[in-house]
Amino acid sequence: MLVAHRQLLLFVLLLVATAAGAAEYLSVEVRRGDGVYSLLRRYELVDYACNITEFRRLNYLNPNSKLLVGRQYRLPIEVLPYDGESIRSSTRDQNWDRAVAIKAYNTRMLELGLRSRDYREDGLLYVPYHIDHCSTIGEVSPATVADEERPTFEVPEQNTTVAPRTFNIFGPAYAEVPLIDRTLAGRIFYIVSGHGGPDPGAVGRRGGHMLAEDEYAYDVALRLCRNILEHGGTPYMIVRDENDGIRDEKYLTPDRDETVWGGASLPRNQKLRLFQRSDIINALYEENLAKGLTDQTMIAIHIDSRHRGQQLDVFLYYPEGDLVSQKRADRILEMLKEKYDEYRPGRGYAGTVSHRDLHMLRETKPSAVYLELANIANTSDQVRIVSAANRQLLADWLLLGLYD
Repeated sequence: MLVAHRQLLLFVLLLVATAAGAAEYLSVEVRRGDGVYSLLRRYELVDYACNITEFRRLNYLNPNSKLLVGRQYRLPIEVLPYDGESIRSSTRDQNWDRAVAIKAYNTRMLELGLRSRDYREDGLLYVPYHIDHCSTIGEVSPATVADEERPTFEVPEQNTTVAPRTFNIFGPAYAEVPLIDRTLAGRIFYIVSGHGGPDPGAVGRRGGHMLAEDEYAYDVALRLCRNILEHGGTPYMIVRDENDGIRDEKYLTPDRDETVWGGASLPRNQKLRLFQRSDIINALYEENLAKGLTDQTMIAIHIDSRHRGQQLDVFLYYPEGDLVSQKRADRILEMLKEKYDEYRPGRGYAGTVSHRDLHMLRETKPSAVYLELANIANTSDQVRIVSAANRQLLADWLLLGLYD
């Protein structure tokens, strides 16, 4: 009876072989609510970027494809017959460490209930793609308002917080960043705050203080970057100020010492400054693409300047014709509206999404969203940006808008 069961299962697996006919992959049915990341997370594959890329390749999916409930999809887990002797002889590879890793993965799948029997009983070995094809785990790169002042928000499938990591860019008070979960694992974000260096951007006045766009946009960008790190994403802070971490003061002192990723100073010429940023992003994009990281997004953060009496809600731009960027912008706006309805019911929300021909949208390769957070000249809008708690809320809500 056991032999017959093995033969039947092996026959079923043969039906999900790849087009090349050389490998057989575990095929699973998608549940309601599953996305690419949640499905791969269930099988403990999402920490490795190459698993995500291989899953899409196996199933002919692009980065924007949605999974269909009830449909079978191939996982990047090769299924091999176990010869009853050893993993090394079964896989024809004598590497001891590799065999130990394969055994540990199969044991873990059994513990999670993702396989019903031990490989020594049913004669089938699971060999996850990353064991032979991924060199590193995670690929996280660098980049208080008191907890009771920050409303909690739900992020899917949170896990237990692990030991914090240190990123000095956030300043002494915020340098330690815990890894709460890996819900953004495998995703790359280029965070670009507007202006900087010789150009403060839009300027407002409040209580005898100068409000410089570049300082407040940078603070929100830092907070968003830190949020992304907390959830396993890989954010790059393109404009950087090594002296100014996340600041909880109302009035942020303007300076001119910002640099860019890599340490170069910012040129005086606006056109050169813009190309400096887009060139850096495009180079990083190509580097990450070569690693198999296809889910990459650029977020540009600005603060507008309009007539003093004109109050503005956050509005967003995307490059014309880019449906991926448009979808991302729509999702962020949807989340902002939802949060305003929750925390300020009856107020209404007048933010918009539209396409626009701006350098940072036109000249960068990743999908891109350009945000204007407020009117720096408007008294009511100034409250939104001078309050550290509000700047954190903006970063928190922007983070939620980045989830698919």
